[in-house]
Amino acid sequence: MTATVPERRSGLRVRLEVFPDDLDAFVDFYTRVLGFRVAEDRRATEWPYAAVERGGVRIGAVRPWRDVDPAARAVPTGVEIVLEVEDVRAEHDAVVASGWPLAEDLRERPWGLTDFRVFDPAGHYLRVTGREAD
Repeated sequence: MTATVPERRSGLRVRLEVFPDDLDAFVDFYTRVLGFRVAEDRRATEWPYAAVERGGVRIGAVRPWRDVDPAARAVPTGVEIVLEVEDVRAEHDAVVASGWPLAEDLRERPWGLTDFRVFDPAGHYLRVTGREAD
């Protein structure tokens, strides 16, 4: 007997939760450097939390409840957060203009996409990439 897999509806979005030590630095980086907007701000409450959004991406942040080794957040032990954008060169120029340091400068990759990489204030590794090969 063959099982039938039900059809799934569209509308899937990405929502991440990260655990930075400094929620103010988190909000500053994602809004000022990467152009997100604050979607939820409960930093002044008993259980501080902040969330930012841009397009279909939402990143929430809560302080960690124990010490975290920043090396655990970076590739190859951590996660690479990939943000696909319409105009990777304009995104690159905006990040550079913000004064935020790049982990890797803008370059074309062997697989045909152009990207650059940054670490957020908590050490999460982000790759900002164009949606299509140039």
